[in-house]
Amino acid sequence: MDIDEVLVFDTGPLSHIAKQGWLGVLKAVVGARTAVIPDVVVDELRVGATHDGRIRAVLDAPWIQHRELRTEREIVEFARFAEFLVRGYRNRGEAAVLALAVTLGGVAVVDDGAARRAAENSGIRLRPTLALLCEAIRIGLLTVPLVAALADDLLASNYRLPFGPGDFEKWAVGVGELA
Repeated sequence: MDIDEVLVFDTGPLSHIAKQGWLGVLKAVVGARTAVIPDVVVDELRVGATHDGRIRAVLDAPWIQHRELRTEREIVEFARFAEFLVRGYRNRGEAAVLALAVTLGGVAVVDDGAARRAAENSGIRLRPTLALLCEAIRIGLLTVPLVAALADDLLASNYRLPFGPGDFEKWAVGVGELA
């Protein structure tokens, strides 16, 4: 892991992880890297916190920087990604994450399929949540049973993952994330 790396997080992973009580694990995974959420994601999290107070922990976490899209380049990049990602209020956070990842030279942490394709098509470094957690297992920061429990809790919160309950390790080995 590169300690100078900037991880730009989307709403989904943060809100679901917070709702399931695993935000401390995510903090450990971030480590010395910088965790950033764009202002659009902050707004989405504020709305979510009105429905589920556990999400407030993300907004109050001192290790997560809130970053307004403010430069001309950030706004242009947001508009570019919004053009093919945003429908109504959907995917605004993803477009903002990709815009900051481009302009900051960071890594987009998004799980949405359309946002992942946009990142890949634009040459943006991407690390979906599961890849970030598997990386933490490989370096000895987390264990397979811990991440399996986290994954099962995410599934219980209706978070979409590419496997069912109890199948994290099988999936991770099958896709080459774990040996």
